[in-house]
Amino acid sequence: MRINFVAVCTLMVLGAASALPGRAQVGGQVASPPAKADCKFSDGKTIHVDYSSPRMKGRKIFGGLVPFGEPWRAGANEATTFVIDADMNVGGKTVPAGSYTLFTLPTANAWTLIISKQTGEWGVPYPGESYDFGRVPMKVSKLDSPMEDFMIAFDEGGGMCTLRMAWESTQASVQISEKK
Repeated sequence: MRINFVAVCTLMVLGAASALPGRAQVGGQVASPPAKADCKFSDGKTIHVDYSSPRMKGRKIFGGLVPFGEPWRAGANEATTFVIDADMNVGGKTVPAGSYTLFTLPTANAWTLIISKQTGEWGVPYPGESYDFGRVPMKVSKLDSPMEDFMIAFDEGGGMCTLRMAWESTQASVQISEKK
């Protein structure tokens, strides 16, 4: 009798875990798979970002799925993490070494990167301005062709790492350098 109880409990836990929205599968693939982006400076200092990469799937993204004028978790599922092992200058704002959560505030013509002190949460809801470490403007441009998968990447050069976020037909970026 005890073995049956344990087996039933195990099956229930496994069934619940497979039904989690963050791990939903479409056609045998994870709907918003985990992704990461890294940048390394010449002296070995690093920036690391963990995020989940949602797919467009024919949807209107910015101004639709992602409303203009509201903080967005910059990805899907768990909150997007931003870990730096040295003090950095992010778009003109000094950010001390540590772990943070990234959000963005997209509008039709401009984006703002939100660096939140609140960490470890699910991606929504946004914890609020009281947890903001800082906000910095991002440079926004149109992509030449639509991008199906949300992407965060870094361009390295000139002693800087340029953080890029791209999806649908929009790219937003901000420059990051070591605080000297």
